[in-house]
Amino acid sequence: MTPDEITELFTRSDGSYAFARWGRPIAPVVFGVEDATLGVVKGALEAVCQMAGHTMAETDPELGVNFMVFFFRDWDELRHVPDLDRLIPDLVPLVERLETADANQYRIFRFDESGAIRACFVFLRMDDHLSAVPADTLALSQVVQSMLLWSDTAFTDRSPLAVTPGGATVLRPEIGALIRAAYDPVMPACADDPSHALRLAARVGQAQ
Repeated sequence: MTPDEITELFTRSDGSYAFARWGRPIAPVVFGVEDATLGVVKGALEAVCQMAGHTMAETDPELGVNFMVFFFRDWDELRHVPDLDRLIPDLVPLVERLETADANQYRIFRFDESGAIRACFVFLRMDDHLSAVPADTLALSQVVQSMLLWSDTAFTDRSPLAVTPGGATVLRPEIGALIRAAYDPVMPACADDPSHALRLAARVGQAQ
């Protein structure tokens, strides 16, 4: 990937450069699905963490769990989840905005004092579009988009996934290489200077 391509993936719609990776092991929990789908989500997370060189945990010592994925049919359901408004103080106006936009997914990150990701909340409203996506594809896509603080426009035109000639859905190789580079221990856990993309590009080039 070129430095410009990488820069674009972390440049937000307001023009600011914002990058962050997880600064702690990921302790996941999934709500609203059967055990089979739960296994698919955790399997995707394990695979991406292994590829990145990052770790998972059963619990987070501070938060208990720090990666929450919610599956539901209607945004209104979030208003009735016990204590969710304590985790997301602006929950009610957020739900109203998402209802108005007819959105089918939303992702919220929380950061520690160093700027690294400390928690992520993923909300998936299973409308006709998302319901038609195979569980393993949906899980992999959501995990990849939760591993880093990507731009809010990063994957609007092109998915981070690709379909092989055999029909399997996989992570695009260049996105996988970028995630590995981002989790290199010598790289910072967060960055707001576009020169960071140059360092990522150099590490992606070395890996390839």
